Amino acid sequence: MTLIIALVLGAVIGVLVGLLGGGGSILAVPALVFGLGLGLEEAIPISLIVIGVASLVGAIPKIREHQVNWRMAGVFAACGVPATFAGSAVGRLLPQSVVMIGFAAVMIVAGIRMLMDRGDTGTACEVGDAGIDWRRCAPRSIPAAALVGFLTGLFGVGGGFLIIPALVLMLGLEMPVAIGTSLVIIVANSAAGLISHLSGASIDWAITAAFAGTAIAGSLVASHFGTRVDTDRLQRWFAYLVFVVAAYVLVDTIFLR
Repeated sequence: MTLIIALVLGAVIGVLVGLLGGGGSILAVPALVFGLGLGLEEAIPISLIVIGVASLVGAIPKIREHQVNWRMAGVFAACGVPATFAGSAVGRLLPQSVVMIGFAAVMIVAGIRMLMDRGDTGTACEVGDAGIDWRRCAPRSIPAAALVGFLTGLFGVGGGFLIIPALVLMLGLEMPVAIGTSLVIIVANSAAGLISHLSGASIDWAITAAFAGTAIAGSLVASHFGTRVDTDRLQRWFAYLVFVVAAYVLVDTIFLR
């Protein structure tokens, strides 16, 4: 029965990832904790496996289409990977209830980001033939990269809801390039987070394979048919769902445990 639930939840999250470009992964940890009854110490590495593999699958066509800014991805990974290990270390010191309350707060921020208009491109950096003005961009990109890495290690989230706005609004990348670059960054951060969480973690690999397999399949199917769906409306409703799940996490953590 547990494997069936894992298959269903993985498929649902995969469809959301395929339709929304990654935002659905914010529900991976709550699905594993509340849907499958796993402890946080096991849910986070499984979530990182799912997020990392799904992002890698999504990044391959972006790489082929040359929609990845490798220099920016390298900067984010160089700053984010050490922060990922730091987030994992902090997470091991905190009670699970504190981590879950923090995770609910991150979900609320993600939901707000989904409701905001992301269509405009920022002008904080010079992007194009002239390259990137790192003197102007470094003070913005380095803290953003470190924050995303820390959240990945602490909560097991990909952080695309923070990376893409940072790349578009703060650093001036075009949206297709920002999405491809974000996927590469998420792969690097997820791999670092997984390594930092593997020590002492007991992972049910059958559940992991079921959850990750249907998530990837659902993502591929949904991305193929995604052009037929009103993604703006779907994203708004998904944001509301994120708020509901965040509220449930808070109520369960504070009042029911």
